[in-house]
Amino acid sequence: MIIKKSPAEIEKMRTAGLVVARCLREIAEHIEPGKTTTLDIDVMAEELIRKYHAGSSFKNYRGYPNTVCVAVNEEVVHGIPGSRILLPGDIVGIDLGVIVDGWHGDAAITVAVGGVASDEAKRLMNVTKECLLKGIEQAKPGNRLSDIGYAIQKHAEKHGCSVVRDLVGHGIGKHLHEDPHVPNYGNPKTGIRLEEGMTLAIEPMVNIGSYEIETLGDGWTVVTRDRSLSAHFEHTVAIRRNGPDILTLVTTEEA
Repeated sequence: MIIKKSPAEIEKMRTAGLVVARCLREIAEHIEPGKTTTLDIDVMAEELIRKYHAGSSFKNYRGYPNTVCVAVNEEVVHGIPGSRILLPGDIVGIDLGVIVDGWHGDAAITVAVGGVASDEAKRLMNVTKECLLKGIEQAKPGNRLSDIGYAIQKHAEKHGCSVVRDLVGHGIGKHLHEDPHVPNYGNPKTGIRLEEGMTLAIEPMVNIGSYEIETLGDGWTVVTRDRSLSAHFEHTVAIRRNGPDILTLVTTEEA
């Protein structure tokens, strides 16, 4: 069942989204090449969430042991933080969810460690971010759910990349995962009709190689099957009368 939100409830979600955006920005600014570990990112996330008087959406959710998901290079999503040191040239996906007054916000970014990356990695990150924006553009009343995924897939494949098929975005609100599933691929003008008040976590996961993935032995970390690079960007978005409203921004000017 899809749960539509009132304008007042969307503003509560924006409060949670603001915390997510601030945390992700501060984490990205404090990654030190050759020194910061993926566990350090988790510790930073915990401290920042407490600083902003919020709770973690991820910790202990379905048994996940940490506050943040950290995915490095060929890791797609759900990487468990540990002792791995982040090196110049790595690209690292940081996925974070928080709860404020019972409402969830969820977003992800991929950053180049040390501000340096191969041309291939830069292209992948740029294409993935553009895919997210292309998908968000379609999140407006009267469109179909598949219009989001079609826009994402079309842009990724136009640039020689592939979108992960086995993992999707989702509805979000009082629960971290709500209906509907939001695929990052598909045919246009199919699926449910989008309506004002729907709130979606749109999150393209884009690979430089094949879209096929597999899960490692820890039961969580998802990697590209061909071990090619992967990038992940995500925003929580409300569908408003005049179009999409991104709730996981540090300032409204960023929209």
